[in-house]
Amino acid sequence: MNEQYVVGLHEVDQTRVAVVGGKGAHLGGLSRIEGVRVPDGFCVTTDAFRRVVAEEPSMGGLLDELSGLSPDDQDGIRTLSAQMRRTVEGIAIPDDLAEAITRALTRIGERSAYAVRSSATAEDLPTASFAGQQDTYLNVMGPTAILQHISRCWASLFTERAVTYRRRNGIDHRSVHMAVVVQQMAFPQASGILFTADPVTGNRTVATVDAGFGLGEALVSGLVNPDVFKVRDGDIIDKTIAVKQRAIDALPGGGTREVAIAADRQEQPALTDAQVVRLVQLGRRIEAHFGRPQDIEWCLVDDGFQIVQSRPITTLFPIPESDDAENHVYVSVGHQQMMTDPMKPLGLSVWQLTAMVAMHEAGGRLFVDVTRRLASPASRDGLLDLMGRGDPLTRDALETVLDREDFLPTLPDAGPGGSPAGGRPAPTAPAQGEPAPNSPAPGAAAPSEPASQDSAPSEPASQDSAPSEAAPKSPDPAIVTELIERNRASNAALERDIRTKTGPELFDFLLEAFEEHKRVLSDPLNIQAIMAGMEATWWLNDKLHEWLGEKNAADTLTLSAPDNITSEMGLALLDVADVIRPHPHVVAFLQDVEDEGFLDELAKLAGGAEARDAIEAYLDRYGMRCAGEIDITRPRWRERPTTLVPAILDNVRNFEPGAAERRFEEGRQRALRKEQDVLARLRALPDGERRAEATKRMIDQVRAFIGYREYPKYGIVSRSFVYKQALLGEAERLVRAGVIPEQEDVFYLTFQEFRDAVRSNRVDGRLIHQRKEAFRAHQALTPPRVLTSDGEAVTGSYRRDDAPAGALIGLPVSAGTVEGRARVILDMADADLEAGDILITTFTDPSWSPLFVGIAGLVTEVGGLMTHGAVIAREYGLPAVVGVDRATRLIRDGQRIRVHGTEGYIEILS
Repeated sequence: MNEQYVVGLHEVDQTRVAVVGGKGAHLGGLSRIEGVRVPDGFCVTTDAFRRVVAEEPSMGGLLDELSGLSPDDQDGIRTLSAQMRRTVEGIAIPDDLAEAITRALTRIGERSAYAVRSSATAEDLPTASFAGQQDTYLNVMGPTAILQHISRCWASLFTERAVTYRRRNGIDHRSVHMAVVVQQMAFPQASGILFTADPVTGNRTVATVDAGFGLGEALVSGLVNPDVFKVRDGDIIDKTIAVKQRAIDALPGGGTREVAIAADRQEQPALTDAQVVRLVQLGRRIEAHFGRPQDIEWCLVDDGFQIVQSRPITTLFPIPESDDAENHVYVSVGHQQMMTDPMKPLGLSVWQLTAMVAMHEAGGRLFVDVTRRLASPASRDGLLDLMGRGDPLTRDALETVLDREDFLPTLPDAGPGGSPAGGRPAPTAPAQGEPAPNSPAPGAAAPSEPASQDSAPSEPASQDSAPSEAAPKSPDPAIVTELIERNRASNAALERDIRTKTGPELFDFLLEAFEEHKRVLSDPLNIQAIMAGMEATWWLNDKLHEWLGEKNAADTLTLSAPDNITSEMGLALLDVADVIRPHPHVVAFLQDVEDEGFLDELAKLAGGAEARDAIEAYLDRYGMRCAGEIDITRPRWRERPTTLVPAILDNVRNFEPGAAERRFEEGRQRALRKEQDVLARLRALPDGERRAEATKRMIDQVRAFIGYREYPKYGIVSRSFVYKQALLGEAERLVRAGVIPEQEDVFYLTFQEFRDAVRSNRVDGRLIHQRKEAFRAHQALTPPRVLTSDGEAVTGSYRRDDAPAGALIGLPVSAGTVEGRARVILDMADADLEAGDILITTFTDPSWSPLFVGIAGLVTEVGGLMTHGAVIAREYGLPAVVGVDRATRLIRDGQRIRVHGTEGYIEILS
């Protein structure tokens, strides 16, 4: 191989990352843009790094040792990385390499001052910036010093922060190599950072300029606060001029120093308004060249700008693609579905094929375009009320967009997604999942789909205004039994008919099955049953608060409601624990379980056959569930039964035999006592008999229907597991044919691409690799509740002042107050709970309900009044607050907290 050790910046571009690293490739690309000035320089290539490291035989063993360390073993990483840095810095640079570097310096000017910058191959990439992970040295003078600092840059590949960053991002240390950029120093009057999109809000139309005096290191190191300018369409829309007391300047003999700024200059702007606008224009040209928003380091030298770096802004959430140039507003499906994690392509496409409304993908998540509903006065209020009942933060975010009067036009009151003037709002048809008033799919005039399509069919009368004094008419409770039977029959037919289908015929069959999937969910009787429970809940909470001053009275009145498949699932795991508890050998065996085949081994122990049968029976009924179950690609409990073991062991430890039956009966009795209490108090009021009679009808209605609200999703997840098993059968055939190496590679294909692969027996391996990389990048992104076509992530806020100072504010969904130990758990399989613990997590879906039987309270970052976690918390009588922004970061595991489930806030105690 013809190795190249030194190349000029003008010789490289973004295609040469493997040779000159991310920073060098971007600088080379910048130097080719007309009108962009980049200081002259060269790159010492990755070939040079590989050659030098290969000359030290101990490095191979050190890399092996490093790869074996856990990302959380900070002491081990610190010790080993320091040893590796010392080793690399101690390697002598070969004479021919030193000579090539010196020749390059001579070409530019041996006596010039230089910046020596690390440029790793996993740096400044579209999916990971690695900003600040390796080292940069400024104002380095003379060949000897430059060679020494090149060695330091090589060694900085193994700083503790860089090693930890790579480990946490799943990047193999051996796959990353280091180039070094040696670039003529710029000695600026001012310098700073230009973001061509607002790095906080994500708005692509707003550029942000941070500026300070002297070298940019003063801003990067946090030595001074910068001046901050915001620019949109060539106009400065906001600016903050900081008091800049210090700066970093270059020393004449090399190196840098911190200097004081004269008092009369400290409050002067580092740039004039005209310079700011000119800089942003330059940034837009750079952004257009690289095709995505950029984080640009700039210097002002003699009234001209020099660019010393440009990298992608990797923290921005992508914008859904649109086929027009109009403004759009998108609502997150994941926040309605209690699953804000990214989905793999097969999961996304199956979801879209079974949804009853068009959805847009961005960042591995799905969004629904609510633009027309929001812009039409006839449907706007119903949409906002619907969103507000489910998630006040989403409503507030939408109102924030509406407050910007120039963003959305006012549309006519008729047309797609709207309603005729004076009519009811168009039906809401969101994405897949639970039928809740917080469904995300406003925007389509189509029947909604409860279970798989998480939607409320339309805004009920009680949402358009305060509930009327008279209780709504109750439907016949017998429809619940009928609907459950219909769902079971549909699923049984699917399981029967799919068995004979393989190859292309299977995919044709599945497309027909998806239509049946939607037909079941859009059944008007299904919608009627779901809405009956929710409308009764709203009516009871509103009227009993008005008449008796009771907050969230329905929380107690719905305890132990019948036909709730999700709460039954949690109680059923208590029954499994009852079977296991009397057998100490089984308990001891389960404490060390790691292999998914443990059920076969379990039967060999005393009492193990009974334990295995109990777990198998549980999996037969609930094994299709899992965390993030709306994504068909996620592993189900039937596929990974070890997921349930921690919850089973918690139940064995924390409960006495017969706990499930006792808990259900205790809840039922509490609900009955509450009913008797409110009815007696109502009868004592003026016109009390009439009020009591209406309330009794609503109590009967809520208890008859609120449990069914959980069933449609159970049905659709059951269907999805049947789909998945059939698709995995096709994936196995592709593996046997040598088309793909692993079954799960098909998860990175869309449904149509998978279908084509089965027909052609061909798959593009590069496409799967790219999709895997993209999925890893999506995992690092936090999806917004509301996203605009400008890229602005609008989070919303609670506009309340009824909580004590320092409290974390959320949405009250299950009444009561509880104090206890916070357990921050992000994965159900990591649960280790004691009686009285309060669960803190990002979101909960039905798969989390087995944990609910053993906790005293619940706090989540995502959720609404009618999402699964809230419904089950009320079923079990757990005080719960959801929609608490950054709860898992603001509450530390083990802290003592107090959850106010009636008022909707959390106090962190000493």
